[in-house]
Amino acid sequence: MSTHGSLAHIGVVGLAVMGSNIARNLAHHGHRVAVFNRSHGKTEALIADHGHEGEFLPAQTIDEFVASLERPRRALIMVQAGAATDAVIEQLADRMDDGDIIIDGGNSLYTDTIRREKAMAARGLHFVGAGISGGEEGALNGPAIMPGGPAESYKHVGPLLESIAAVVDGTPCCTHIGPDGAGHFVKMVHNGIEYADMQVIGEAYHLLRYAAGMEPDAIARVFKKWNTGDLNSYLVEITAEVLAQKDAATGKPLVDVIVDAAGQKGTGRWTVKAALDLGIPVTGIGEAVFARALSGDLAQRRATVGNLPAGTLPGEVINSDKDRFIEDVRRALYASKLVAYAQGFDEIKAGSEEYGWNVDPRDLATIWRGGCIIRATFLNRITEAYDSDPGLASLLLDPYFNGEMTELVDSWRRVVVTATRMGLPIPVFASSLSYYDGLRAERLPACLIQGQRDYFGAHTYRRTDKDGSFHTLWNDDRREVEA
Repeated sequence: MSTHGSLAHIGVVGLAVMGSNIARNLAHHGHRVAVFNRSHGKTEALIADHGHEGEFLPAQTIDEFVASLERPRRALIMVQAGAATDAVIEQLADRMDDGDIIIDGGNSLYTDTIRREKAMAARGLHFVGAGISGGEEGALNGPAIMPGGPAESYKHVGPLLESIAAVVDGTPCCTHIGPDGAGHFVKMVHNGIEYADMQVIGEAYHLLRYAAGMEPDAIARVFKKWNTGDLNSYLVEITAEVLAQKDAATGKPLVDVIVDAAGQKGTGRWTVKAALDLGIPVTGIGEAVFARALSGDLAQRRATVGNLPAGTLPGEVINSDKDRFIEDVRRALYASKLVAYAQGFDEIKAGSEEYGWNVDPRDLATIWRGGCIIRATFLNRITEAYDSDPGLASLLLDPYFNGEMTELVDSWRRVVVTATRMGLPIPVFASSLSYYDGLRAERLPACLIQGQRDYFGAHTYRRTDKDGSFHTLWNDDRREVEA
């Protein structure tokens, strides 16, 4: 029930679905929660609909909200990332005292979080950028939470956040990630992995639909079966549900009446931009972002359908040995997912080194096991991999995953060849396989590229047989000189 009798343990600003559900989750776990929304109608609606679920302190003004918080004050912002977040931060900071804590639970860009944390620290306040994953259901029933910011602030916000997080094997899916922007950086990469994960699942569906000629009902049963094995995960589980759904108006499979243009809110693009800045190849994530962009350009696609040559190699729909093809697709899906996770962990490692965050990959694999969108059974294996070797050069080199790739790679190659012959787009399947082959190659064509760069720009090159940098006098007598 709502009450004004005591100060709140924590406050939530922004009562759209995510903020409202987080506030309810906090109340369900015995916390007294102050709630405020710029439009007071949402505050009133929360209290009217859910005030009986716990102790809420509704505020009509930001001053009333801040005054209702116990010290050190803890205020969780759940508003749209960007200018709206900056505005709320300033409103709170102007009314807070030294040691009070502002928590940004939105999908903010990590560089904004670095800036905000520095600005708040100069004013004597703590700023925590907390990535929260799990969608509306997770917010209410237990998300995965990735808080960054000062370690000192975690002493005050950690127990609260851990109490509402998902729990796996007795461990809350929440831990202190690292200083300033570490939490939002990790959440950003989590979302990038999510992009790749969703795209490879989509590619698997597309292959079963158009290479194997299967209907959505049958494909739903395949995904349901896959969800009982190595691919057991939230995304595979809901894929089976979506494919089995019928459209009430037409009786057709729902997937057939949904426009094939995927939306995005920016975290995938941020992941790729950050990876480019860090020099980390996240090819699977990048192709997933580009695939969404391509899907969204309906005018261009409509102009080219039937008007671009397919070539003379496309194969026939697979009728014989369909079971083998389905198993090949399953294995290709698993292999591509592993590459996406490996690339994501590589980016987090590089970001951690660049910004001095000291992020522990074991923590991420542990807290991503529950609550979040990319939760999957094999995250337990990732935890074990980094437990065995915290300095693992690539997740794919872990003995378990290396052994898995031995079993998966032939199927993966067959699927890519089949899709290519049939003219079916598989950007993440194919790019992930190329990345894998590039990673395992003894020599890459970069040697030629360095020769080209030296020819036109005197950029120099290194040799395999001696130290130093060298330049060939290409436009003179072609002698090699040490740079």
